[in-house]
Amino acid sequence: MSGERTYVAADLGASSGRVVAGRLDGDRLVTREVHRFPNGGIRVRAGRRQVLHWDVLALFEGIVTGLRAAAREAAHEAGHEKEHSIAGVGIDSWAVDYGLLDADGALLGNPVNYRDPRTDGIAEQVFAHLPAATLYARNGLQVQPFNTIFQLVAAAGTAQTDAARRLLLLPDLLGYWLTGAEVAEVTNASTTGLLDVASRTWATDVLDGVRNAFGLDVAPLLPRLVEPGTVVGTVDPEQLPGAGDSVPLVAVGSHDTASAVAAVPAGRPDFAYISCGTWSLVGLELDHPVLTEASRAANFTNELGIDGTVRYLRNVMGLWLLQESIRTWEDAGEQVDLASLLAAAADVPPLGCVVDVDDPVFFPPGDMPARIAEVARAAGEPVPQSRAELVRCILDSLALAYRRAIRRAAELSGHDVSVVHVVGGGGRNDLLCRLTADATGLPVVAGPAEGTAIGNLLVQARALGDLDGGLPRIREVVAASVADELRRYDPPASRLDWDAAEARLP
Repeated sequence: MSGERTYVAADLGASSGRVVAGRLDGDRLVTREVHRFPNGGIRVRAGRRQVLHWDVLALFEGIVTGLRAAAREAAHEAGHEKEHSIAGVGIDSWAVDYGLLDADGALLGNPVNYRDPRTDGIAEQVFAHLPAATLYARNGLQVQPFNTIFQLVAAAGTAQTDAARRLLLLPDLLGYWLTGAEVAEVTNASTTGLLDVASRTWATDVLDGVRNAFGLDVAPLLPRLVEPGTVVGTVDPEQLPGAGDSVPLVAVGSHDTASAVAAVPAGRPDFAYISCGTWSLVGLELDHPVLTEASRAANFTNELGIDGTVRYLRNVMGLWLLQESIRTWEDAGEQVDLASLLAAAADVPPLGCVVDVDDPVFFPPGDMPARIAEVARAAGEPVPQSRAELVRCILDSLALAYRRAIRRAAELSGHDVSVVHVVGGGGRNDLLCRLTADATGLPVVAGPAEGTAIGNLLVQARALGDLDGGLPRIREVVAASVADELRRYDPPASRLDWDAAEARLP
């Protein structure tokens, strides 16, 4: 890689983590993946039931291994002493999940995975004491069963919760182990349901309500909030031997979607985005939250972004349906070639079967093909008879969900949309991108696939003085860096009847 100063991004996803190094070379960011490691839920017994956890110690080991590899490479390539090999580190991950520390600063058990069913029915219990409309007016948050506020209420009265002194969201927990700094970065904190989304501060009235209704005093557990671009501490030299004692950890957009949206290579503000991976986050970038009753009824969320922005979006179940289908087939001993499967799906007649991808039945791990067939059957849709038909059903249904989310977001916010940017691994799915252009009637620009790591790295570079300007400047660098990767899909002149397909859904 070119340049003098290397930044390192630890980017954690639900199925894998990776460490990516990057250097600025003029107006371009040059990146390289230096380490990748697996991730996934692990079930272990807790009393009478099995609980789905994350193996957070393995995640930390993967990050440290990657940081050390990046330091060695950077020192070798730059020809400098090792003390100058890494300029900064940033960590991003999924949202809502957290770890609890005791009074000695030790972790009280592995964090629970957001797909664990402990929160079943909890939202209704919370709303019985804290009305949904009242909460939305403060936190602006889409109701999802795994929101941190519901996880905490589900855990109220447990031994772990009673022993807790500090709550750290997952990327902040990993950062604490690197630096000793206890913070909450706001883009991730905005997914908890405990933040005042308008003031970007903890919502004291919500915290009071939780304490009064459930006897759960969360406020003392919460650390100070920091904005993206804040240097929160320096990496412990024992974790990064030979790299010196002043490698800064920068709070980036630690919610991976915040980093991904920062890397949207848009040259104008009237864009919609789809951060497309296991989940699809579909929405707009705004200057202010939308806290209307209509927005709440439509279940849109206001998550905080970089430079004071708001990510106004809906969670769509995403490629989870495809991933779980493939896992189901492979667990049955069948071989699956994704490229061949997508090619076969492209030849299937369009919109033959569509389902509501956000049906809660699709949320837990399990036999996804059987669930899709059952939902289709119950809705009177033709049941897919082959793998290709099932994959086409998933992709048609996702494109339909994207269309509905983008149109509704524009309507509720009064924000015009002229183009859709697809960032993340889903941008490599040619069929899905073509279907999205057809469904929305808008041009789709796919890429960068590694947007989350790119956004992470550029926020670090700006925070530490190697890049000037705001989000438009970051996006200029992104566009220059990935120009050869970007692909554009224009809506075809003869388009499918998506209106009729949408009318078939609940």
